[in-house]
Amino acid sequence: MGKNRLTTWTKLHRRFGDQVRRMRNSRALTQEALAERSDLSVDAIRRIERGAFSPSLDTLGKLSVGLDVSLKTLFHSFDMERSDGVAEICDYLACRSGSEVKLAWRVLQAMFDER
Repeated sequence: MGKNRLTTWTKLHRRFGDQVRRMRNSRALTQEALAERSDLSVDAIRRIERGAFSPSLDTLGKLSVGLDVSLKTLFHSFDMERSDGVAEICDYLACRSGSEVKLAWRVLQAMFDER
């Protein structure tokens, strides 16, 4: 692998690790708590966040469970280089009942209609 490709690959790992750290911190989770929720080792979480580990698809699935987001949201946010709050809200609401979604919608409308 050429030097430029290796540098790009390393930057990609670091960006992904930064994304995981931001998502973990936004949920007020420690690395230990995320490891437990994800059924991964604390060392794996640390290595992912440092960009020193290339997670397998299985590990990514476990990580998305631990962060309570879909794989799509995990990568969508990463690809955009910013947290996509709308996608995270959608993931949160996806596991709620229809009546809870309607209630959330009414609350959002009330919040923004008062401005």
